[in-house]
Amino acid sequence: MIPESNPVLKAQQKPKAFVRELYYITHVANISSILKSGIYCHKLIEEKKITFTPIYNASIVSNRKSIIAPDGRNLWSFANVYFQARNPMLYQVVRTKPVEDIAVIGIDKSILNWPDIFISNGNAAHSQTEILPASQGRKIIPSILKEIDVEFWTEANGSKRKIMAECLVPDFIPAHYIRSVYFGDIDTKNKVQNGLGGFSNISFLFVPAMFFEPTRCRQITPLLSIVDGDMFFSRAQTLTVSVNTVGIMGKGVASRAKYQFPDVYVQYQDYCRSKKLRMGKPVLYKREISYEAELADVPSQMKNGNGETWFLLFATKNHWRDNADIIGIEEGLKWIVENYKKEGIKSLALPALGCGLGNLDWKNVGPLLCKYLSKLEVPVCIYLPSEKEVPDEFLTPKFLLQQINEPSRISPLFGKNTIENKSLT
Repeated sequence: MIPESNPVLKAQQKPKAFVRELYYITHVANISSILKSGIYCHKLIEEKKITFTPIYNASIVSNRKSIIAPDGRNLWSFANVYFQARNPMLYQVVRTKPVEDIAVIGIDKSILNWPDIFISNGNAAHSQTEILPASQGRKIIPSILKEIDVEFWTEANGSKRKIMAECLVPDFIPAHYIRSVYFGDIDTKNKVQNGLGGFSNISFLFVPAMFFEPTRCRQITPLLSIVDGDMFFSRAQTLTVSVNTVGIMGKGVASRAKYQFPDVYVQYQDYCRSKKLRMGKPVLYKREISYEAELADVPSQMKNGNGETWFLLFATKNHWRDNADIIGIEEGLKWIVENYKKEGIKSLALPALGCGLGNLDWKNVGPLLCKYLSKLEVPVCIYLPSEKEVPDEFLTPKFLLQQINEPSRISPLFGKNTIENKSLT
């Protein structure tokens, strides 16, 4: 299955100096009504007694009623759309509801030219956000685009608030401004598209990465998956970070961990100084909080996330200038097999250790990883290197396990949506 959304996703995630669309998050049950009547503000929904299926927690919606725009009306009087769909609100929704229940509506950017809109430089309900009238708001759009062009967000630097910049449209957005409908589940996309008639001017697109889902997932055994995607949005309890033993997190997965999880970096440096972290002996940092809650718009309302997110610091080389050491990697994999149960690892995600910046070849590393990780009795996801696409011939159970047994096609971590060969490439 090759989704029709690759260029759309790239433009949506990397907007650079232009706005492609604006985005509205909704339940799929509302799509038919929205395509016929448009997107209404909460005030009109109440007044007209419109039946709809909510996706937000009632307290989130209620809180916006107390926020006043510069014209004296509260946020319930506006239909709100985002400059970036892949934001903390959507993350919270897909982590508390099945992805097949969620859709994102793409709105024509021409609404930014309307004279009575407002533009916010972050989550409009946040106390530090400015809500500006159209003439002033349009001037800050370049800075908004810069703020939303990020790989991840954090509370500390304000990026979590800023990535949720909004356009507030008085009353409602007419249906003829709708250009696209995005889905994270291919079956839902097909069902909705086939069930609607007369909307040939609207694109129905399957874009799993927009919904924090892998772009490709291949099941190798019932518990072992090979994945294309962002490991840091994995649902696994334990995330593996490939590192060196001298305390430098300079590039790749390690650099991402350094900036997104500063406490992990502090622990890593301490493990290096104390020589606790060595080749062949990973160290498990049992972080007591879940980063799912940190990424969500309203952390206190996350109900089904992991209780904690642990990090397995796995040395693939001694010095950061070296190439990865495949012998040391194998010793580290043996450690995982021998210790995962007593350490309490319930599920594990890890990159293709030593590939990419480590200059090892997947053809050698892939079978080695699967040889050991297929022995684990917990869900495991191996994330493919992003630097270079791995041909399908090196992703088969026959190649990776030297066997032809048909694996289960249901991933314990991703569910029915990640069926074998689902790809954006």
